[in-house]
Amino acid sequence: MSDFLRFCARKILPLIADIEVRGDVSKLPKGGYMLASNHLGRLDSLVVYYVIDNDDLIHPLTDKYKKYWYGRLAGKIFNVTWLTRGEADMSAIKEFISRLKSGAIMIIAPEGTRSKAVSLLKAEPGAIYIANAANVGIVPVALTGTEDADVLTRLKKFQRLKITITAGDELYYPPNIKAVKGAERDALLQNSIDELFCRIAAMLPERYRGYYKDFPRVEELLKSGP
Repeated sequence: MSDFLRFCARKILPLIADIEVRGDVSKLPKGGYMLASNHLGRLDSLVVYYVIDNDDLIHPLTDKYKKYWYGRLAGKIFNVTWLTRGEADMSAIKEFISRLKSGAIMIIAPEGTRSKAVSLLKAEPGAIYIANAANVGIVPVALTGTEDADVLTRLKKFQRLKITITAGDELYYPPNIKAVKGAERDALLQNSIDELFCRIAAMLPERYRGYYKDFPRVEELLKSGP
């Protein structure tokens, strides 16, 4: 199925979209890392296959989508790992950690849902916990042009999509959370995911930055340049 998805991403998608990749994806390791991006629309998962060659990809998806036919279909196509909604699904988390340690790539959207406003939502820290436990780095990725409304409008008008995929130049390694507990641990987790999303925000046009628009760290990253 990975070959089919990669064929769609690299051969069929360019027939309807202009795709620009920013950042040197050739520097990415073959596996054993997490790829975290903003979540705009249903095309996001397919776009990943445009740049990633590894066939061992982890696609987590909340089980709320099981009640929809398209959710079940996507689950089969992308071979997702279902997550129990509203709780820490330790069985799935243990699977993620084990596979990451074995060289898989985890594709995750820490906002937890598609942003209907297009701009960034506050990110949840679960990705930091998993990356820290597996001792892997996280590649921040910024997407534009995959938002559902824009995709639908353009396709109806027979206009080409304009998609950009911007990958960070280096992996982000979260700080060690094992040494702290309670409120201090929660704060460290949130601060870490905020740092990651400030990096994503700095790679996005201003209108996409949303929740992270006024974070001083974003301004610092923008001033420091590429």
